[in-house]
Amino acid sequence: MFHWIEILNRFQQEKKPVALVTITKCLGSAPCKVGSRMIVDKTKVVYGTIGGGKLEFEVIDKAINAIKENKIIEASFTLGPEFEQCCGGKVELIIEPMNQSPELFLFGAGHIGVEISNLLVDTPFKTYLIDSRTDWFENLKLHESVKTCKVSENDFKTFKDVVTWGKNTYVLVMTHDHGIDLDIIAMAIPEEKKYLGLIGSKTKYVRFNNILKKELQIEEGMENVTCPIGLNLGGSTPKEIAIDCVAQLLQIHYNQNNNK
Repeated sequence: MFHWIEILNRFQQEKKPVALVTITKCLGSAPCKVGSRMIVDKTKVVYGTIGGGKLEFEVIDKAINAIKENKIIEASFTLGPEFEQCCGGKVELIIEPMNQSPELFLFGAGHIGVEISNLLVDTPFKTYLIDSRTDWFENLKLHESVKTCKVSENDFKTFKDVVTWGKNTYVLVMTHDHGIDLDIIAMAIPEEKKYLGLIGSKTKYVRFNNILKKELQIEEGMENVTCPIGLNLGGSTPKEIAIDCVAQLLQIHYNQNNNK
C-alpha cells in the first residue's frame, strides 16, 4: 500500500522539496481513479503511481517544473493516440509543490523585529527571531508560532549555525549594534538565500559597502543586499516600518517584485 502521508511527512522532516500529484477527475476509460496520488522528488524519483505510461511520464516533467517554480499546477490530459492509448478517457489532476515554505531569520528582537514577527503570523513565512542579549526574550509579547533563538556574541559561529540556508531562506538584519550587523551581512553574503536585507539608510549602505570591499575583500560588497529595507509606504513608527518590511517580503515571495 502507498502510504503517501508518511512519505510526505518524512520529506517534510528532511526539508526536501517534492511535488504531490493528485487525480481530481476521470472521464471515460482511464488508467487511474480519482484520488490516485504520486509523489515526485526533484531528481525524478517517484513514489506511488497514477497509472504509468506516457501520461505519468508527462506529469513527472510537470511536477519537476512545479518544484522549480514553487507553484501549483492544474492540468488535464485526453488519453488519445499521442499518449499511446486508445481508451479515449480524460484525466484532470493537480500538482502541489511541498516543503518550500519561506523561512525568515530575523536578527534583532527590537521593537521593529517584534512587530515584523507578529505581522507575519498566518502568512506562508515561518519566522525565527534571533538575539544575543541576555534574558531579552523574557518580557517580549510574541505569537506562539514565532520561534526565538538566543545566540552568543562570544561564539559568533552560532549566528551562522542558527540559519537554515537555502533558496527559500530570507535574512533580515536589524540588531542593536552596527558592528554585529556588519558581521552578519559579511557572514550571509556567500550563503544561499532568497533575500538578505539590512535596516538602515543609504549612508549605512555606502559605509558597509566600502568596508566589505576594501577591508574584508568581499568583492560584491552590498550588491545583493537590500538596504534600506521595505517598500517605503510612509510612516516612521516601529509598526509602520514593520508593515513596509513585511509587504516587501510578501511581494518577493509571491514573485510580484519588479524592482530591486
